[in-house]
Amino acid sequence: MTPRKKSMLYTRSGDAGSTALFGGGRVPKDSARVEAYGCVDELNSALGVASASIAQPELHEIIANVQNELFNIGSELASETGKASEAGRMFMDEAKKIATLEALIDEYDAKVEPLRTFILPGGSAGGARLHFCRTVCRRAERAVVRLSHEEPVNPAVLTYLNRLSDLLFVLARYANKADGAAETPWRKG
Repeated sequence: MTPRKKSMLYTRSGDAGSTALFGGGRVPKDSARVEAYGCVDELNSALGVASASIAQPELHEIIANVQNELFNIGSELASETGKASEAGRMFMDEAKKIATLEALIDEYDAKVEPLRTFILPGGSAGGARLHFCRTVCRRAERAVVRLSHEEPVNPAVLTYLNRLSDLLFVLARYANKADGAAETPWRKG
């Protein structure tokens, strides 16, 4: 019988509550940096769940592209401060990527009725999940802002997350419209 090779999934090095960063160094697992890239990772997973329930094929490609960018952003956030230099940065061509999000927002906003009031998150399965992704995106954005008060952060990451939450909102509305799911207006009082 051949001896079993040790799994690379666990190292035991984080058992005491710290984790390694790209480029070396360790931080507590409850640090602002780990919270920031953890929220980005959570958003990425939520997008995977949303994509699995979306009936519109054109949205799958948009979501897959965003998920790839979130991996780049997460990798950059998981890099030791100062190690994410120009040579080691993962989130690149930021202006182009932000412009792409803005173009998608404009394109899909033109496909839905103008808003006349706030709407409640919900609708079809895909639309509701995209609304949920929007709120996870806002949490990730808040976590990155918190980190930026403690350590240097690429400002384009904040811009990207801010635009992404807007895109997710309009994609949720589009998915609901395409699925024939009515939006529920917010009722005051």
